[in-house]
Amino acid sequence: MFINLAEAHKNNDKVKAALYKILAAECKKRQNKENNNDFLNAGKLFMEYAKNKKTYDAKNSYLCASKCFLKAGKFEDARIAHNKSRQISIFESGAPRPIVIIEDSNAVTMKIQTYLQKLGYSDILTFSKGKDGLDGCIKLLGENKTPILLLDMGLPDVSGDKIAEKLLSKSTELQIVIITADEKTTKRVSKTISSGVAAFIQKPFTMDELKKAIDTAEFEYSMLQK
Repeated sequence: MFINLAEAHKNNDKVKAALYKILAAECKKRQNKENNNDFLNAGKLFMEYAKNKKTYDAKNSYLCASKCFLKAGKFEDARIAHNKSRQISIFESGAPRPIVIIEDSNAVTMKIQTYLQKLGYSDILTFSKGKDGLDGCIKLLGENKTPILLLDMGLPDVSGDKIAEKLLSKSTELQIVIITADEKTTKRVSKTISSGVAAFIQKPFTMDELKKAIDTAEFEYSMLQK
């Protein structure tokens, strides 16, 4: 079924076709069948989609291609795809988006802000109280700006899940990365994740985990702009 769907989409939507190829490969894996060719073809479709583009979704398509080639055992192709991804800046297609940090720990806020500046983000707003952060995000949305929101779940005045719920009801294009010491499987966190947030980071977190979450948010936004 997935192979047929991939064939039906490969000319007009290469990313969707590649995803169907991956699903086909995973199904074959569960059936103990050879699936290298499906991963290889998925990688080629991602490469075709990204060819001659300098957008953020092209960067991520090259990364997806690299992972598919690795699964197919094509290590040189994986290296080439990964290098092509590195050649595209995350801001290649325009100015960096605003980032809002709502976090009651000054130490955590400073850690995040310093790292974001190293990544090239300059429009960074920080709030230690949930209500102030909520108002700040609503103001940005009113100015037709769509920020990435790094949101602590355990705020002293308004809980992060309530803030996420209110903001997502106002804009489906807003990307929220929730930050919490709670496990991903806890009821409140699980419910917030399922409401449409872009990513989840558990404290204590590394800068690599933060970077991956921001990459996910940027990729999700780039897909919405299609």
